[in-house]
Amino acid sequence: ALVDIKGEAVGLTLLKRYDEAFPMGFQEEFGPRAAVGDIERVEAAQKATTPPINLHRPVESAGNELHLKLYRASEKIPLSNVLPSLENFGLKVISENAYAVEPAGSEDPTWIHDFTMITTDGSEIDVTELRDRFQDAYSRIWTGEIEDDGFNRLVLTAGLGWRDVALMRAYCKYLRQTAITFSQSYMEQTLCANAGIAKALVRMFHVRNDPTYDGDREAVTKKILAEIETALESVSNLDDDRILRRFVNVVVNTLRTNFFQPAQDGSIKDYISFKLDSQKLEELPLPRPLVEVFVYAPRVEAVHLRGGKVARGGIRWSDRREDFRTEVLGLMKAQMVKNAVIVPVGSKGGFVVKRPPAAGPGGVVDREAMAAEVVHCYKTLMRGLLDITDNLVGGKVVPPAKVMRHDGDDPYLVVAADKGTATFSDIANGVSQDYKFWLDDAFASGGSAGYDHKKMAITARGAWECVKRHFREIGVDIQAQDFTCIGVGDMSGDVFGNAMLLSPHTKLLAAFNHMHI
Repeated sequence: ALVDIKGEAVGLTLLKRYDEAFPMGFQEEFGPRAAVGDIERVEAAQKATTPPINLHRPVESAGNELHLKLYRASEKIPLSNVLPSLENFGLKVISENAYAVEPAGSEDPTWIHDFTMITTDGSEIDVTELRDRFQDAYSRIWTGEIEDDGFNRLVLTAGLGWRDVALMRAYCKYLRQTAITFSQSYMEQTLCANAGIAKALVRMFHVRNDPTYDGDREAVTKKILAEIETALESVSNLDDDRILRRFVNVVVNTLRTNFFQPAQDGSIKDYISFKLDSQKLEELPLPRPLVEVFVYAPRVEAVHLRGGKVARGGIRWSDRREDFRTEVLGLMKAQMVKNAVIVPVGSKGGFVVKRPPAAGPGGVVDREAMAAEVVHCYKTLMRGLLDITDNLVGGKVVPPAKVMRHDGDDPYLVVAADKGTATFSDIANGVSQDYKFWLDDAFASGGSAGYDHKKMAITARGAWECVKRHFREIGVDIQAQDFTCIGVGDMSGDVFGNAMLLSPHTKLLAAFNHMHI
């Protein structure tokens, strides 16, 4: 079989290595020609960091049965690493056999894991049509490029590729941040149970946003919306209907996306960002920003809310993974008031680190590793924002490459430091310069080329002038006369903590902050 398939020279060379390599159990189960294919993958496994994959169906198997082979050099794969992932694809593992292949001259065996599976819902699968899509998605789970959750079932149910599955996951993650009442697992179930609608949603997204699409976008979008509306009439569960309509609403009100932009090296970007028309999104908590950008990746999620086209505000490293948009929205409201004397309106952004480094001995996380991960996540947010922001070149607006714009020119974007990112201005400005953004190192205030508003206590000094004016109006000079006060807020904060230092006559009687309420 080796000579027949590989030719005499290669075949005989491989035969010397593998003529005694396969155990009897394998020989009883599989024929020689199947073994030739396994030899190719065993050879690949000895050089690869992720296990080669072979999805197939034996001739005599039922239409809902699939077989998966995984190849791992040196050591067996723990079942706990495999079973949950396969179940997330909508597959039920019936049995598993592991075979140790020992080529001549190899110190350690290479393990072949052979899984027998059936579809959870009993549906028949066209393995020829599915194979490449499944193997691509499953190998990316091993590398961490995609998340391992129930959305992966859309590969089987809706025939989606891994990138389109990631898109649906990104929209779900955004909706979770808008205080939708449904869990991620429920939304996964709803989309998989209504695979036709999920597929139509992806098709509509492509029609609206793919810059290479040459059809009538508006007419085709209306046609797809009508198809979805017809399909929704047969959805009897009210919660399912609400979920699907929210997905339709958020896709329709996506103003821009970097989904179709390649990375600098031509590869697919490992993050997705989309700009949304917040004013038209349904059930969005008040107050609504003018627009917002959501950035999704397996390692980070982030949001940036803007109250207007010209707005300023900081980016914070949030620890509120489940509701960081709620935190950012509250900060944006405060920023709208604080910024009234600087620029017309405020903005605010935040990101969460989804895959922090694992704790070492004693439960201690390596600080340098953590800092590097935070910077990576912060940079991903900066890139996600600049990917879909207009530039100014010679005073003229230049739209971003490979981005469909469903809004007008929008070139003004600045960020600032906040909790956890106080020293990140130079990092943000470096990303700005990589993109040749028109604001250059003015993209992020502060840094080595600007002034540190925290260090100079600008906010505290401004607040202090207001306090001095208030006391002056009632005949008290607080720079010369003793006075008492109660502090409201954080002692380490801009205003309360720093402003308290500006007069030696301040007598603090009491203080409270969010921990006391």
